[in-house]
Amino acid sequence: MWFDIKKLKYRGTQIAYAVVCIRKLWLFSKGISMERASDRVALGKLLDEESFEGERGFEDWNVSIDFITSKDGLVVHEIKLSRALEEAHIFQVKYYLYYLKARGVEVSRGVIHYPKARRILEVVLKEEDVERLEKIIDTADRVLKLEEPPSPIRAPYCRSCAYRELCYG
Repeated sequence: MWFDIKKLKYRGTQIAYAVVCIRKLWLFSKGISMERASDRVALGKLLDEESFEGERGFEDWNVSIDFITSKDGLVVHEIKLSRALEEAHIFQVKYYLYYLKARGVEVSRGVIHYPKARRILEVVLKEEDVERLEKIIDTADRVLKLEEPPSPIRAPYCRSCAYRELCYG
């Protein structure tokens, strides 16, 4: 597996937004952050702190991983409130695995925790995932070059999105 260090410029949140909604990606990336006022985001942070108290996160310039364990090799852990955007969560964790491996850190796998649903999802980075991940990154590159945000998408999950007012105000 070959990793392109030039593709490490995004935050995990941006990768998830590129999967879910390119308008949200554009707005967030241009500094329009509605998450601070979102009750769902606040609830997710509280769930993170309460469910895995004592675990230490990992942060550097681009990524902020909820926590990493090293019992059976390095394992990336992400905590999510709901499974509603599971594909985006999976690719966010795959991006973290890609990011760390490209930086020379050998990571065995990722785990997504859904404490409310009492579900754990294992994530591994496969060759075919790298190709899809690079397409997601290319989409982010293209979207962020736009002078105006893309049109709203009107998906079912828009009802609970922190950016809803900016799309449907």
